[in-house]
Amino acid sequence: MADVVDARGFSCPQPVLMALSRMRELKSGQLDVLVDNDVSREKVSRAAIHEGWELAEVKNEGGDYRMVLRRP
Repeated sequence: MADVVDARGFSCPQPVLMALSRMRELKSGQLDVLVDNDVSREKVSRAAIHEGWELAEVKNEGGDYRMVLRRP
């Protein structure tokens, strides 16, 4: 089961900081990040790639986004 960071309801840079903190704790595996706007989706995606995580999938869930991040 993947770890989940629920950053819905937060504006940037908070979703990025929340996701980065969890990515650095995990170091590898799968992390799902939930956000509720396009700006957060884009910035979290960029931060994840910069940290060496793969953006495996982005799912639109009724206006919210679930980003599936993976790192071996």
